[in-house]
Amino acid sequence: MMKPIKTLTVILFTAISVLATMAQNSVISPYSRFGYGILSDNATSAQRSMGGVGYAMQSGRQTNVMNPASYAAIDSLTFLFDMGVDFTTLWSKENGHSEKNYGGGLDYITLQVPIGKHMGASVGLLPYGSTGYSFGSKINNGATSRSGSGSLNQLYLGFAGNPFKGFYVGFNFAYLFGTIVNQDYVVASIGSTSLFERQMSVRDWRADIGIQYNLPITRQDEVTLGVVYSPRKDLHGNVYGIYYDTSVTPVVPDTVNAGDHRMKGRYSTPESWGAGLNWKHGSTLMVEADFTYQPWSKAKFGAIEHFESTTFADRYRIAGGLQFTPAQRGGYFKRINYRMGAFYNRDYITVRGNNVRDIGVSLGFGFPVPAFKTIVNLGFEYRHRQAYPQALLKENYLNITLGINFNEMWFRKNKLY
Repeated sequence: MMKPIKTLTVILFTAISVLATMAQNSVISPYSRFGYGILSDNATSAQRSMGGVGYAMQSGRQTNVMNPASYAAIDSLTFLFDMGVDFTTLWSKENGHSEKNYGGGLDYITLQVPIGKHMGASVGLLPYGSTGYSFGSKINNGATSRSGSGSLNQLYLGFAGNPFKGFYVGFNFAYLFGTIVNQDYVVASIGSTSLFERQMSVRDWRADIGIQYNLPITRQDEVTLGVVYSPRKDLHGNVYGIYYDTSVTPVVPDTVNAGDHRMKGRYSTPESWGAGLNWKHGSTLMVEADFTYQPWSKAKFGAIEHFESTTFADRYRIAGGLQFTPAQRGGYFKRINYRMGAFYNRDYITVRGNNVRDIGVSLGFGFPVPAFKTIVNLGFEYRHRQAYPQALLKENYLNITLGINFNEMWFRKNKLY
């Protein structure tokens, strides 16, 4: 019979999976108005505390979706379930005007199990891109107000194997789905209101392929190289431009881009490359550096009347982080995982010819639950985002991430005496 804790975990995973599609959007940035919103990099709470690294990371106790090859490193008796939430405070400044906003919600859920001795599998729900903003401005004879919400999510299934010593290979196959809505209100001084709405609904798939090679250097030290590739993808789904005029009664929506609403051939995502180098010294110290490159300048994003055209720039991200654990056994504070990291991101978003860039630093802790292998991961991330060379809007974020990593020995056989 399944143990109560196992039953509870399965129920919790199922319930959150249903709720995640509604709650998975914590972005609060006007920059998310452009393209597919603010992109995610598949990092868990523990990885975000290390600057968002993970391409070369291997652990039998933490799920690493950033490189699916890592699934094969799981212990053959272990079941992993990881879920994370985040809370965000944003301070923004533009033309001398300051504003403060709050956001938060469910970030991700993952599950990982072994398949035999040299294989592993994982399933879960992750964000791909998120949109969330609301702001306004004055115009001649009236005012405008802009708002947006929604997200694109990934429901993924991944497998990995360890065909020979030191070499790991794996892949993720994901169903990409979600809806992003952008709205522009124009309020005339005479009292009439017009609404221009762009609604983008994606229903498609994507794939990630990863490899890792582990090389022991000494009895205590080992180095791992990881590479991840995602192919370019034309997106399937629908995009609607809708116009509402409140001066006409009754209000009848008018489709702006009448005719073909399909995204195919007009919207796409580029290929993606990620590489990382990880060094571990026993179970005490782990250090990693990652690099991500995505040629977004080659991606398509169709134009809709009344919405400014969108152009993309090639994206690259550099990150580094470390984790220090004084001792695996001993006093409680010696068993805590202490983490820190930093990153620089030249985003794919461009605004009026300016590139959007963000830098960040992070700090975190992995608290072991007494008498269990479960880890509670708490992280703090400071991020600064602005356009360049013209600053436009300056944003400062404080993100607090909380992850719970359940680690159970599901597959251990009980001995009979």
